[in-house]
Amino acid sequence: MAGLLSNFRNTMILSAVLAALMLIAYTQSPHGIDSVYFQAVFRWMHVVFGILWIGLLYYFNFVQIRKMPDIPAEQKPAISKHIAPEALFWFRWAALMTVIAGFGIAGLHGSTYFLKVFTFGFAGGFGPDDRGYALMGVGIYLALIMFLNVWGIIWPNQKIALGIKDGTPEAKAKSARIAMLASRTNTLLSLPMLTSMAMYQSLYGG
Repeated sequence: MAGLLSNFRNTMILSAVLAALMLIAYTQSPHGIDSVYFQAVFRWMHVVFGILWIGLLYYFNFVQIRKMPDIPAEQKPAISKHIAPEALFWFRWAALMTVIAGFGIAGLHGSTYFLKVFTFGFAGGFGPDDRGYALMGVGIYLALIMFLNVWGIIWPNQKIALGIKDGTPEAKAKSARIAMLASRTNTLLSLPMLTSMAMYQSLYGG
């Protein structure tokens, strides 16, 4: 067992196999394999990739950005050349997969649900029963802003800041600050976004 756990790839392969067995077991639920089952599969994907995305966002903001000034200059390349590029790879692709899975959930709920949440409940007129759609819509749009920050601001600027793309020292410093501010913006938006989505699931059953 120790040999298995010492190899990251093999650990994740086994974890994925066990998860696949659970997904197969859930085909025996009262729903069988219908649209509700696939909603559940997409929700599982949404949670898995969302944990990876937000977990890395919190790693950057709770740990790396805060502690980088304390690291001696000669040791910083270990972070900027090895750890940060790897973390950013999983960070940006997890963000994309989280959004794709989220659209999958919304789409499988049907066109009415899709329109309601993306119009804050105003599609077809806003009534008392549409309050939940409005709250969920807030979370969805916050997540989309965060996703666009990742791919449109954080990653392009991090490529310059980390030396993946050529830039002058001044350009690197400027890009590092822009990336940091965009990342900090995502951290700011993360709690209201997660509150919107988590509370909606329990209180409105979507």
